[in-house]
Amino acid sequence: MHRFDGKVALVTGGGRGIGKATAARLASEGAKVAAADLAFDDDVAGLTVETDVTDRAAVEAAVARTVEELGGLDILVTCAGIIRDNLVHKMTDDDWDAVIATHLRGTFLATQAAQAHMTQHGGGKMVLISSASAQGNRGQLNYSAAKAGIQGMTWTLAIELGRFGINVNCVAPGFVSTAMTRQTAERVGLDFEEFQKLAAEQTPLKRVGEPEDIAGVIAFLCSEDASYVSGQVIYVRGGP
Repeated sequence: MHRFDGKVALVTGGGRGIGKATAARLASEGAKVAAADLAFDDDVAGLTVETDVTDRAAVEAAVARTVEELGGLDILVTCAGIIRDNLVHKMTDDDWDAVIATHLRGTFLATQAAQAHMTQHGGGKMVLISSASAQGNRGQLNYSAAKAGIQGMTWTLAIELGRFGINVNCVAPGFVSTAMTRQTAERVGLDFEEFQKLAAEQTPLKRVGEPEDIAGVIAFLCSEDASYVSGQVIYVRGGP
């Protein structure tokens, strides 16, 4: 018996990185999983659904396809994200708009579409992905603002949807070894291995995170072990 036997999960941004690891973790514990993204690694677990999370019709279609092909929707994890890093005096309108649209609008559209099903079918679990950058990070004004906004969305959704049996929580990773952090290393002109080493030195546990580290916490929040946990932001960063 697995924790997620009989459950259906949709993971936005499920084609790579933390989203891919989350899809794999949920599938390994019995869930039927749909991964929504614009690009996918070869070994993504579950049903793959090409989706632009900034497009309402595409997001609603992804939810509808998940329900139709997998038999319902019990779990939503919103991992879709991009970065367009720059200092404030260099940041363009396009840098700002792309990040805000992907993270904030994308999370809004996914949660809105998912709750329409969950409120009619006995509840569910939502886990939104923020970041330690919500507390501020040089060169990430757009990303920090978006990730802080997602924490506000978590608290509000938990209040609004709790009466329908829907738990809404948020995971805020620190440094995790992904293609996104590799992009950051390139922006600051560092070799990725050196960049990770520097990050590990600043982390109490003396290592960087892996996507599977985050997926494990997400899986807990999606499980019945977290049935009385809602409206919480959990920082997963190897220490304060």
